[in-house]
Amino acid sequence: MKTQARRSRGFTLIELLVVLAIIATLLTVAVPSYFSSMDNAKETALRKDLSVMREAIDQYHADKGKYPESLQELVTGRYLRSIPADPITGATDQWAVETASSGSGTQATTGVRDVKSAAPGNGKDGSAYASW
Repeated sequence: MKTQARRSRGFTLIELLVVLAIIATLLTVAVPSYFSSMDNAKETALRKDLSVMREAIDQYHADKGKYPESLQELVTGRYLRSIPADPITGATDQWAVETASSGSGTQATTGVRDVKSAAPGNGKDGSAYASW
């Protein structure tokens, strides 16, 4: 009697292997989907960050009549709380800024007119991150 009671308490090696095979099969389906959704989330966050920074640049220009000298000036002027990190690279200092001249003569000034991602590579739509 004692030997039968001990055998019924645990799992056999075959049962454990079947469970592991089922888990492995589920992971092969779920993991690619997870990484794809992570890439989509990064791209969505990048587009939103660019939109917010461009709106802040436009508000700065409308308020002061000139473009900011740097992205940090947007933070100093409280148009942004902080410079967001590029979701693709993870760095806050790798934004590509486009400068432009405004005004003429002695009042010509330059400043940040647009901001783009400096991340290498292309998005899911095939366009380069730097062109967004």
